Amino acid sequence: MIRIGEVAERTGLTPRTIRYYEEIGLLPAPVERRKGTHRAYGDDDVERLNELKRLRELLNLSLDELKQLVEAEEARAAIRKQFHATESDAERLRLLDAALPHVETQLSLVRARLGELQRLETELVAKRKSIVARKRELAS
Repeated sequence: MIRIGEVAERTGLTPRTIRYYEEIGLLPAPVERRKGTHRAYGDDDVERLNELKRLRELLNLSLDELKQLVEAEEARAAIRKQFHATESDAERLRLLDAALPHVETQLSLVRARLGELQRLETELVAKRKSIVARKRELAS
């Protein structure tokens, strides 16, 4: 178990951010923490925080969007566990139906960012063409 300062160093997040992620449910609260004692975290917490940071930066998500993405993934993980625990085709079909809205939530968030990236790419391609055209004009 490690303390919050080391977690901050290993993730590049501030202790305040880590506490806030814990407060809003993005990071589970440390187990068996007595009042007045320091928080203690494990390697799983560091891994989760690094993944949250990567997703937030990669997709430029708000905290609400990040929470939606994480909650959808956690719901899918629970459904996957139930899926593998049953042999009933009817139950597996029900579980697959239950998984679809969570995947749709995740796709919606990713596609929104993809659209923004495509718009930026289009703008940059147009700017590049404009610069190349101006260079040709000036070289003539």
